[in-house]
Amino acid sequence: MLRIKGRVLVGPDEVRDGLWAVDGRITYERPPGADGAVTLTGWALPGLVDAHCHVGLDHQGPVDAATSEKQALTDREAGTLLIRDAGSPSDTRWVDEREDLPKIIRAGRHIARTRRYIRNFAHEIEPGDLVAYVAQEARRGDGWVKLVGDWIDRDAGDLTACWPRGEVEAAIAEAHRLGARVTAHCFAEDSLRDLVEAGIDCVEHATGLTEDTIPLFAERGVAIVPTLVNIATFPALAAGGEAKFPRWSAHMRRLHERRYDTVRAAYDAGIPVFTGTDAGGSLAHGLIADEVAELVKAGIPALDALSATAWGARRWLGRPALEEGAPADLVVYDEDPRADVRVLASPRAVVLNGRVMG
Repeated sequence: MLRIKGRVLVGPDEVRDGLWAVDGRITYERPPGADGAVTLTGWALPGLVDAHCHVGLDHQGPVDAATSEKQALTDREAGTLLIRDAGSPSDTRWVDEREDLPKIIRAGRHIARTRRYIRNFAHEIEPGDLVAYVAQEARRGDGWVKLVGDWIDRDAGDLTACWPRGEVEAAIAEAHRLGARVTAHCFAEDSLRDLVEAGIDCVEHATGLTEDTIPLFAERGVAIVPTLVNIATFPALAAGGEAKFPRWSAHMRRLHERRYDTVRAAYDAGIPVFTGTDAGGSLAHGLIADEVAELVKAGIPALDALSATAWGARRWLGRPALEEGAPADLVVYDEDPRADVRVLASPRAVVLNGRVMG
């Protein structure tokens, strides 16, 4: 039995005095034998959510189980206890049997246009096969499918959309028929309108949002996961490709320069914004606190930035937070993270399924 003695942030507007974890579940009723409970003192948040994280993947492609385990443990140590794995070629179902590892919601493997994505990451196909592959990954995943919406076109020398409108509409309709939501990697401007009007549920990165497409996203309720810690790498990427693809390099720099304005404009328009780090490609795991701080730097109020990785993110993904009877997945801090989100970088304790993780 475990007792959290302190302030429990049950929701953005609800704070309670402590809780107990009994048989891995939360209760606010004092249980029999509570005097013998292990006690932690501090401020408790629901286990953090990284809604764009790739367990089982590194910059070269799929990794073995030992590397996947290390990635998941690194996320856990940072307080990330719920991951939406936004595309992975590795089978990580074995993680579900481990009560000491974060819970994963999978999107199957990325689906990309032939030679239009990072080697070894995705199914690389042509538009005529899109519906079939979306159906396949919808059945393999946990209610999500991941498309690559745009990527560099070497003939054009810049980012261009990957899929014709008709194929996208049919593929998203098929995913929805199978009970899955669809998200897409999108850096540039051109792919966004077709994807949203085709019924997409979420867009990753979304650096190409403009005053023309922001109202459309808001009207349709399409969420974004900005991955600002990843967007910070754009200048280095642009420098590396400038000699061969100068138009692409200039475009990437422009997207980077306006990144904070883009995210704040999306938030101001009412677009749902959630945290994701894009860990597992070129970025390290365990960066969720940095991403929350980046949202605040972009102008999102601290409480809403916290919700983007805690209560709001869990509700969006259909998972409980700190309700009575929910799994006891939480993070304890020495100070109130609402006053300063940088507190997230220093968890005092991580509790998963009612157990304090070492």
